[in-house]
Amino acid sequence: MKFFTKLLLAGAAVAVLIGAVAGIIFAHIGELPEVTALEQYQPSATTRIFSADGELLAEFYTQNRIPVSISSVPKNVIDAFLAVEDPRFYSHSGIDITGIIRAAYKDIRTGRLAQGGSSITQQLAKMMFLSPQKTFTRKIKEAFLALQIERHYTKDEILGLYLNQVYLGSGAYGIEAASQRYFGKSVGNLTLAEGAMLAGLPAAPTKYSPLNDLHLAYSRRAHVLGRMYDEGFITKAQMIAAEKEPFVRIPEPKEDYKAPYFVEYIRQMLDEKFGQTALYRGGLNVFTTLNWQMQQIAEKAVEKGLEKLDKRHPHEREPIQGALLAIEPNTGYIRAMVGGRDYAESEFNRTTQAMRQPGSAFKAIVYCAALDKGLGPDYTILDAPVSYPGSRPGVMWSPTNYDRKFEGMVPLRRALALSINVVAVKLLAQVGIPTAIEYARKLGISTPLAPYLPLALGASDVTVMEMAGAYSVFDNYGIYTAPTGIIKITNRDGRVVDDTPPATRQAISAATAAEMTDMLTGVVKFGTGYEASALGRPAAGKTGTTSNFNDAWFIGYVPSMLTAVWVGYDDHKTIGNRESGARAALPIWLDFMQNYVKDFKVPYENFPAPPTQEFSGAKASTVSLPSNVQPEAAPMQNETTSPAPGPDYAPEHGQGPSRIGE
Repeated sequence: MKFFTKLLLAGAAVAVLIGAVAGIIFAHIGELPEVTALEQYQPSATTRIFSADGELLAEFYTQNRIPVSISSVPKNVIDAFLAVEDPRFYSHSGIDITGIIRAAYKDIRTGRLAQGGSSITQQLAKMMFLSPQKTFTRKIKEAFLALQIERHYTKDEILGLYLNQVYLGSGAYGIEAASQRYFGKSVGNLTLAEGAMLAGLPAAPTKYSPLNDLHLAYSRRAHVLGRMYDEGFITKAQMIAAEKEPFVRIPEPKEDYKAPYFVEYIRQMLDEKFGQTALYRGGLNVFTTLNWQMQQIAEKAVEKGLEKLDKRHPHEREPIQGALLAIEPNTGYIRAMVGGRDYAESEFNRTTQAMRQPGSAFKAIVYCAALDKGLGPDYTILDAPVSYPGSRPGVMWSPTNYDRKFEGMVPLRRALALSINVVAVKLLAQVGIPTAIEYARKLGISTPLAPYLPLALGASDVTVMEMAGAYSVFDNYGIYTAPTGIIKITNRDGRVVDDTPPATRQAISAATAAEMTDMLTGVVKFGTGYEASALGRPAAGKTGTTSNFNDAWFIGYVPSMLTAVWVGYDDHKTIGNRESGARAALPIWLDFMQNYVKDFKVPYENFPAPPTQEFSGAKASTVSLPSNVQPEAAPMQNETTSPAPGPDYAPEHGQGPSRIGE
């Protein structure tokens, strides 16, 4: 009787225990998330920036992940993961009982919860919904979630999610990012040995990484290959051959971007347009206008030119800076951008952010306004001493020429080529300051301009990009095309989300543009930019130097490419005595352009001829505009345009009016 009583008591105790455990299980089941959330789930993906010639320039991510479809993963690679992680994946319903028994036996032997035993579906449930903490409760939740996932999704869908989500070490999430990180290739090109090495990583990504311990990585790979042979996925000959394949270490990826000033320029635009979530997690593919080969030529040209300046001024503490921007005039495509001599030391982009006086490079805008209003290249102005009322009573301003000499009556063509200051100031006075500012707006310069006669000499801050965009109009039949850095953007699925073309409009007449180019070729043929004639083909351009040699410019172009170069110190101190645009900036331009035409085999090409009839500016012939070209731009609103020339004009940074003719 006592025996039956003890048996009943023991049975009751077991029943209570089972009930308690069941209660705990069902209580936790009620807390589980809905697995249907996987339908809307999109893993964090890497945004990638490409050059126009296919070079990967940069990646932005919170987790380095490049999603791929299961159909693009080779069968050998899939088999490797199945063999080592879940060989019965396609036959079980989410829980591998055999695997659990094997893991339980290991738990009993080791006295702790082991890593193994979980099916791929359970691992996916843990990665997507649960914490990594190894507890009995988490194991229960993991199992029930796996059963639910198997009810709602196909095996291929589950496996695809797993392969895109699993962490494989060295910052790589998912099989595609890992493939590129370890082998420098897409997953579709992996060998059997490479797939086996990746399949060995989920168990301990750091421990088995070939980048950390190659001996352990080989041992783990051999284990995976052995499991593949045991499961019948490969033959013994394939296993032996794969075991002998060496791991070829690829170079460590540099954290620095390629073309860093350009990449940061693009990153800021993406952030503004799409926001940080899309930028760092959205998996965008950004196809830019930059040509990587041309960019390398530009970086070398700037480096070489600044090193020569360093040798001429060896005792300067602050490094002299330089900027180069190459634009395709007919498309507006930015082909090369150098925003400084070293991005690691200074991220300040001197092509887009630096506000600098253009000096005599601004004269082209004044001359453009004069031509478009009907004055011809042979129109003459007296080059002689002149004074204008200053901003204070009784104070006069007298512009001077670079060589302190005067030529008398001089045609506009020669005055521009020789960069005669007095003629430029007189021409601005004749055309009118409001008109000159209006034409600056038409040519794409949007920063506020000082409404004074010294504006003729570039005494107002602008950016390198603005000046490059303005000059590109002369090389593009009078059409302004906004400089642009992006061709198109696709999402993670390859769908185009943005391919907006750059803004385009007819800024000046085609005749005026052709005549301006013809006059600017004089700068190269016999004027201040004569050194550019060493290019050996038709080229047009303009030098620019500000007072006290604070800024040196050369903006020049051939029919296919325009390049603007600026040199100076960030604190606006003098570059050095006689360091003009022709001496400090033009050599960089020439170095870049010579290598550009040589390396890209640019054919010899002439500029379009200017009108043969008597020139009449805006009334001359025009071009047929594309449908997306907009009418001429109007001046900026609320901009003061009343003339008030005088020596007291002092733009930002304490600069006085430019007076250097060169």
